[in-house]
Amino acid sequence: MNSSQEIGGVSIPDSKLAREVTEFIRDIETDLLFHHSVRVYFWGAFTGNRHALRFDPELFYTAAMFHDIGLTERYGHSHLRFEVDGANAARDFLRQRGIPERDIEIVWNAVALHTTPGIPEFMRPEITLVQAGAGMDVAGRGYDAFPEAQRAAVVAAWPREADFEHEIIDAFYQGMKHRPDSTFGTFNDDILAFRDPQFRRIDLCSAILGSRWRG
Repeated sequence: MNSSQEIGGVSIPDSKLAREVTEFIRDIETDLLFHHSVRVYFWGAFTGNRHALRFDPELFYTAAMFHDIGLTERYGHSHLRFEVDGANAARDFLRQRGIPERDIEIVWNAVALHTTPGIPEFMRPEITLVQAGAGMDVAGRGYDAFPEAQRAAVVAAWPREADFEHEIIDAFYQGMKHRPDSTFGTFNDDILAFRDPQFRRIDLCSAILGSRWRG
């Protein structure tokens, strides 16, 4: 991996903070999640440039790199949403480096909301683009908007495993199987339902109809 490599006018920010983010995440995440996170940055940055969005590359890179850290083993006993674990980790990392709170809030929201559909696209570009980049890398959302040469260059620099689809599903499952209730209200419960025949989704209608208000 060449962290200074430019692809389609996009490169990883050349700053002390970005280098520290890369080193921090590299030491914690598997190759699967690390390469995925870098690709999320590139897909999101391409999308932002294509739509002439004005975003802070350093903040966006930080959010992209932290967005799945909550799936790692260090959060194996957490019962928060994995996205909140990641957002909190990014917040603590940035506070330790004296980053302004207004910038920390942008990164926190970008990480925390990346699996919540229908909201990030109406927020700041850094928040919009983490979800857009993750959607492209995991599910191919917007795939055809990226030129073939661009896709090939990114995957050559930060490889996408031959069986990435099943491996990322497994990474999601391993990161959430101990906290199934945290998947309510997102599409993360699809992962548990796919992998665990015993998993039962929380049914909002049943919760309403079975509430104490009904006696």
